[in-house]
Amino acid sequence: QVQLVESGGGLVQAGGSLRLSCAASVRTFRSVWMGWFRQAPGKERDFVTRISWSGGTTYYADSVKGRFTNSRDNAKNTVYLQMNSLKPEDTAVYYCAAGKGGSSWYGYSEWGQGTQVTVSS
Repeated sequence: QVQLVESGGGLVQAGGSLRLSCAASVRTFRSVWMGWFRQAPGKERDFVTRISWSGGTTYYADSVKGRFTNSRDNAKNTVYLQMNSLKPEDTAVYYCAAGKGGSSWYGYSEWGQGTQVTVSS
């Protein structure tokens, strides 16, 4: 079983940056895809990005492409989401997830508790 703990959320002005971290407590961390999803109030949980077990392959939602960077450090069992040029529409609770991959939430069996990101205009 994977335990995921996100950190790094907060309040930032539009145009600013934040870096989210997700620490995983599992020996099989290296064998799973890691995804980031976000959920704004009253909306569905949306795919943001995912990264392969090796870190060599990443996918991004069009809405964040060019602004967000997904990376992982398998030695530290941690994935990072660097978010630049933040916009008010990026405001949401951000979740990291571990699983078989894909851009749908049902491809991930383990989830963190989420961290709030708020971007003010």
